[in-house]
Amino acid sequence: MTDLLADPHLRYSADTHAGGGPREIVILGSTGSIGTQAIDLVLRNPERFTVTALSAAGGRVDLLAEQAHRLRVRTVAVAREDKAAELREALAARYGAEPLPEILAGPDAATEVARSECHTVLNGITGSIGLAPTLAALEAGRTLALANKESLIVGGPLVKAVAKPGQIIPVDSEHAALFQALLGGTRAEVRKLVVTASGGPFRGRTKAELASVTPQDALAHPTWSMGPVITINSATLVNKGLEVIEAHLLYDIPFERIEVVVHPQSYVHSMVEFTDGSTLAQATPPDMRGPIAIGLGWPERVPDAAPAFDWSQASTWEFFPLDEEAFPSVALARHVGSLGGTAPAVFNAANEECVDAFLSGKLPFNGIVDTVAEVVAEHGTPAAGTLLTVSDVLQAETWARARARELAARTGARTAKATTEARA
Repeated sequence: MTDLLADPHLRYSADTHAGGGPREIVILGSTGSIGTQAIDLVLRNPERFTVTALSAAGGRVDLLAEQAHRLRVRTVAVAREDKAAELREALAARYGAEPLPEILAGPDAATEVARSECHTVLNGITGSIGLAPTLAALEAGRTLALANKESLIVGGPLVKAVAKPGQIIPVDSEHAALFQALLGGTRAEVRKLVVTASGGPFRGRTKAELASVTPQDALAHPTWSMGPVITINSATLVNKGLEVIEAHLLYDIPFERIEVVVHPQSYVHSMVEFTDGSTLAQATPPDMRGPIAIGLGWPERVPDAAPAFDWSQASTWEFFPLDEEAFPSVALARHVGSLGGTAPAVFNAANEECVDAFLSGKLPFNGIVDTVAEVVAEHGTPAAGTLLTVSDVLQAETWARARARELAARTGARTAKATTEARA
C-alpha cells in the first residue's frame, strides 16, 4: 500500500485555465449540504473561484436552476432523466432570452461533468454512486476535493490505482484535520491517528437503551446539520467506521494505529500523535465551510472561510473513550477494512439499505449494525490476490442490498411481533 496523499507539503496541480484568473470548480451534489456550503464560499470569494458546472440528483430542480443562473455555469447535470424537461423549464424562467447552459441528464451525467475542463472537482455526492465521478475526475487529471467518502471506501484499490500523489484533498472534517495536522512532521514520525467523534445524539446510552430510539431521535444531531443518511450514520457511528477505513486508505496507516475518541463539542476534528509524544490537533467551531475551503483552495487558505473561536469566552472540551459494546460499528468497520476486496462495498451498501429500513420504521435502531454485520459475515472473505474491478463492486453492492433488505424485513417482522405480544 502507498500513501494516497504522499507528502501533504506538496500540492498536485492541474490548472487547465489560462491567465491566472479564478480557479475553475465543478461541484457534484450542488443542492446537498456540502454543495450549498461550497457555493456560499465561492460567491463570497469571486476573485478566487468560479464554478463551471453543477450536478445534482434531481430532487430540488428549482434550487439547481437558481444555482446555475447565479453562478453562470457552462453545464448543468441532473441524474434523473425524467427531471430534464423540468430543469430546462426552470432554467428558461430564469435566463429569459439569454442562452441556456448545456443540460446533461441521466445516471452518467455527473461522471461526464467530473471529467470536464476545470481545476478542481468537488465530489459532494452522497453514497457509492460517487465512485464513477471520482474515478472520472482523477483519470482526467483534475484535483479532487473529496467529500464523498463512500467512493473511496467501496473502490479503494481502484481509486489508489489512478490517483497521483496529492491529487486528492479530503473534505471530510476529520480527514481535512488529519491532512493539516500531518504537516507537523514526517510520515515516519507518526505514531497514531486519532479520529474524533461527537458521539451523536445517543452518547452515554447503553445498547439496551438504544433499542427503543426512533428515527426522530436519531435525526436530532447535537452539533452538525447534515442529510438524513449521514445523520443516522453518525448516530450509529457507522460514519466513524467509514472514516477509519478512509483514513487507512488516505494515509496508509495500519488500522491498529487509528483510534476513535468521543469529543461531544466537535471542536477538535482529529489529531495526529507523533513518536516523541507530541499530539497536534486541528480545531475550529463546527462548520463545514472550513474543510470545503481547504479542498477548493489548497495550498492557499481562504480568509474568513468559517468562524474562528472567541478565545475571550470560557469553554470546556471533553474527550471520552468509545463504548464499543453500545456502538459496535467501528470495530466492524476495522474488520471489513482489513478484509479488503468487496467487503467494504458490502458493508456500505448493506448499511444504506438498513438506514432506509430504519427511517421507514421497518427496522429497530440496533438492527441497523446487527443486520450489516450479518450481511458482511455471509459475504465471507475475499480470495487472496484478487484484483478489484468496478464490476466486482457493483455486483457485491447489488447482492448486499438485496440480502440486507431480506434480513431487515425478517428482523422488522420479529420486532413487530414481539412488540404486539408485549402489549397483549
